Amino acid sequence: MKSNQKMKKTLTFFIGICLCFYSLSQTKEIKYLSGTDNKNTVAWDFYCTGGRNAGYWTKIQVPSHWEQQGFGSYNYGRDYKTNGRNARFADEQGLYKHSFTVPSTWKNKKVFIVFEGSMTDTELKINGKPAGAVHQGAFYRFTYDITDKISFGAKNTLEATVSKMSADASVNNAERLADYWVLGGIFRPVYLEAVSKEFVDYVAIDAKADGSFAMQVFTKGLTGNKTITATILDAKGKQIGSMNAKVAAGDSVIEIRTNVANALQWTSETPNLYKVVVALNDGGRAIYQLAEKFGFRTIEVRRGDGIYINGVQVKMKGANRHVWWPETGRSINPQIDLMDVQLMKEMNMNAVRCSHYPPDKTFLNYCDSLGLYVLDELAGWQKFYSVKAGEPLVRELVIRDLNHPSIIFWDNGNEGGTNKELDDDFYKWDFSKRPVIHPHHRPGNDFSGIDCNHYEDYYSSKKILDDSLIYMPTEFLHAQDDGGAGAAMSDFWELHWNAKRSGGGFIWALVDEAIVRTDFNNVLDANGLNANDGIMGPHREKEGSFFALKEIFSPVKIRMQELPQNFSGGIEIENRFHFTNLSQCGFQWALVNYRKPFDLLAGYTIEKRGSLTSPSIAPGAKGILNISLPADYKNYDAIILAAVEPFKKEIYKWTWKIKGNDALLTNLINVNDSLTSFSETDTAYTLKGGDVSIMLDKKTGLLISAKNVTGDNLSFAKGPVLVQGVANVTGSKHYKEGKSEVVEFSYDGAMKYVRWKMQGTGWVELQYEYSLNGTYPFAGVSFNYPENYMLGAKWLGKGPYRQWKNRLQGTPVNVWQNLYNNTHTSYNPIVYPEFKGYYGDITWMEFNTVEGKFYVASKDTGLYIRLFDFYALSGATPHPELPVGNISFLDCIPPIGTKLALGINSNTSALGPQSEPTKIDGTINRTLYFYFGLPKTTNSKEKYSRPEIDQAF
Repeated sequence: MKSNQKMKKTLTFFIGICLCFYSLSQTKEIKYLSGTDNKNTVAWDFYCTGGRNAGYWTKIQVPSHWEQQGFGSYNYGRDYKTNGRNARFADEQGLYKHSFTVPSTWKNKKVFIVFEGSMTDTELKINGKPAGAVHQGAFYRFTYDITDKISFGAKNTLEATVSKMSADASVNNAERLADYWVLGGIFRPVYLEAVSKEFVDYVAIDAKADGSFAMQVFTKGLTGNKTITATILDAKGKQIGSMNAKVAAGDSVIEIRTNVANALQWTSETPNLYKVVVALNDGGRAIYQLAEKFGFRTIEVRRGDGIYINGVQVKMKGANRHVWWPETGRSINPQIDLMDVQLMKEMNMNAVRCSHYPPDKTFLNYCDSLGLYVLDELAGWQKFYSVKAGEPLVRELVIRDLNHPSIIFWDNGNEGGTNKELDDDFYKWDFSKRPVIHPHHRPGNDFSGIDCNHYEDYYSSKKILDDSLIYMPTEFLHAQDDGGAGAAMSDFWELHWNAKRSGGGFIWALVDEAIVRTDFNNVLDANGLNANDGIMGPHREKEGSFFALKEIFSPVKIRMQELPQNFSGGIEIENRFHFTNLSQCGFQWALVNYRKPFDLLAGYTIEKRGSLTSPSIAPGAKGILNISLPADYKNYDAIILAAVEPFKKEIYKWTWKIKGNDALLTNLINVNDSLTSFSETDTAYTLKGGDVSIMLDKKTGLLISAKNVTGDNLSFAKGPVLVQGVANVTGSKHYKEGKSEVVEFSYDGAMKYVRWKMQGTGWVELQYEYSLNGTYPFAGVSFNYPENYMLGAKWLGKGPYRQWKNRLQGTPVNVWQNLYNNTHTSYNPIVYPEFKGYYGDITWMEFNTVEGKFYVASKDTGLYIRLFDFYALSGATPHPELPVGNISFLDCIPPIGTKLALGINSNTSALGPQSEPTKIDGTINRTLYFYFGLPKTTNSKEKYSRPEIDQAF
């Protein structure tokens, strides 16, 4: 059948035998003109029209952004707020020249030049001739047929003019007036493609979970009758299906179908991939061939119900990802793409939103092979492309990406950047007809039955989830500084997990988008508050929320917080996989002893360990995991349990203390009947025991100073100060308990008494009692200590990252050690874990200072220690408020808010139950033990305990 019009044939064939001779076929040949990525670049001639190093011809590495090569000017997309609507950047252009040779063997082929991404308007000439219309749109692959403009076997010249700002106002509105760095240049690879005169342009695959396979084959240049053959291969290269169909001159698309028996399904948990090899045959000879990977999976949005993959309801556990690397901007490499996918999988995420533009194609390949659900997005930050500008870009986006099984949704813009007239274009080009959604920051903008409203709080989310729509926030819990992301997520995720119509959600954002400023001595610049909003730092430094999310999103859910006294080895677990039975996972346990304050290393030593038989627990069900512990298990400090998923990656590792603090401190707090001494003046009491003495102010009840064996004063002083309520000393008294000296202060107000007791060994016991009635961000007592004297801390408790009341997850009990650093929010210098913060469940802490070491310990449970001044959210008034003093011993700590859910203020309660301040109604007693120096210990034999690492199982 012949026709001058596009023709479509639908032929259905079942599995047969493919008789193509693949060895005779021709495939697409590629010759790179640029480098392949930011690590492998090629120098082109370059001329910048404005900013740095402008006005003369020189060299530039391609691919790259010219700002990162020392040219032009930096601007952040929201500069219009301070510098007008980007007017001063409108004329900045980069002129590129490059000479290249086309192989003489390509003479009878068609030759295309391909740009994977160029920011933004790109005008191309080959040997002085226009290659075609100026391309407008930065993030999309575009191609020109240059066959009639090149010389084969000879030198050719490429000239490209790249304008940082587009001549199309809608392109600028969609791409450049945005909350990210606006950069210029050819930032993705440029290459030549050579194909036979008759060839297959591309294929569009629709492979369903039931094994049905349909494919559109788009042919070009056909001059006579030909045959299309398609062979499906499994991951081992075994042929499992084949099809063939006849095509005629002028045909441009043909549709072929088959069914594959027992096809393995693609999901984020089971990323099974197949390959289809498509050949264009002339008689018995294959004249062109291409191969495409795909997966069998079915996407359904069941209105008023949920999002279903292969008939199973799924919930997205995801983050928004910018394509980013600080030194090179959006010009990256496959290793960065792989790293980001692996890091998201490590956090037990199953999804990613490609905000706010399509990513490099290698990223999608890794999402296919490792298993992440993808939202692929047309740019449009808060304003949209016109129909004229947007239609070709939708086509370029969809045709490049349509065969990736990982892509579940197409996003038409972001937060008002949606031109609804472009919705049908996605369906026009996508053979599999994926759902299109509208990410938005206002309610009532649902599309495809899904409400994607951004930054609702916990209680408004609850109301939306009671509505008739599916709710899947494509942005929530904004992670600026140390707020958001993991903070409040435990409540949010439990809400979404248990809500029938939740589709899950996506945290803003994966990484801080700070850039290395080549105009300012290579400092990292996050543009103030704007770009430091990641779960990780710009070089993928893991922040506290990373580990919190790893626990919160764990598909093995364990609610047990403490080991029961009568623990017999049974642990209730819930299977939160969508497709995986827990019998496919592995579990290991270990009994450990924590290292002591004087050991050279932190962590624990593994004393006994074993593997477990994984119980059969279906997705969504609960069951019991039984650990066969030895009879003497209570002789060890703690038990560790690790879960491993079917691909042998750790899901999470839980820790429960077996011994209480009293037993854990047996060999540290040394109490005996040695003599102590007491003296007083008109203003102070002095207590002395062993090598330590302390001086107390009679009037205020505060510690004045402490001296160690060297006789030097330690600057730890001016406490205990009650951080909530009034505490006025009304009297004091001195007495002895056995051979120990005691001084006790009485108060009016919230503090009831403070009691100092000096042991003969030098350990000082501090007892206090206070009473409060109300809600409080924090409660307890504080002392002063100069921050600039601090070298580091070592402790047995939760860590190594600081905690908030609404972000306690991801901080197991262990012996941790952090050096002092002054990391504040996400500004330079960035060191993780941060030193300053709240640390919970403390048994003991060693302070290492320029004045020597001193120690605090508590046999009571629930002790938090606050180290110095720090904030989670920066702004006109940093948040949250902090206790007085420098080092605090607290019974509760504050939650932290997020930038966009509530603004920067102290009202975090709308983020859920864990984000409310603590209610206290009654009396709190606590005993602390101090040693101001290096205490003598009965545990000296442990000083050089074996250095077995805590990751040994």
